[in-house]
Amino acid sequence: MMQVVELRTSYQYVKAHPWVVQAMTGFLSGYFMEKPGFRVQRHFEELESGMHVWVCEIPSGMKVLALLKRLQADLPACRYTQADTDLPSPPRYLIDCPDVL
Repeated sequence: MMQVVELRTSYQYVKAHPWVVQAMTGFLSGYFMEKPGFRVQRHFEELESGMHVWVCEIPSGMKVLALLKRLQADLPACRYTQADTDLPSPPRYLIDCPDVL
């Protein structure tokens, strides 16, 4: 069974490190080759918030936090949090500047 999750980067984080969008896209493409069943359904920029969003399909047993820790090792200093969402929407993980509350 597959699960959908969203990986998001905040506007502030992308503004501070513009190359992160390309780096994450490349990383997720490589992760696809490494992890069977993982794939990026789409990538877009949310105009209202300025966030970049990657909608990913993952196998139900895959640990999203392991993916985030690997990403964190390749990106400039950041923190990630799971955003609260309404039940019908997929889990959302926000990658942001480490000093933003």
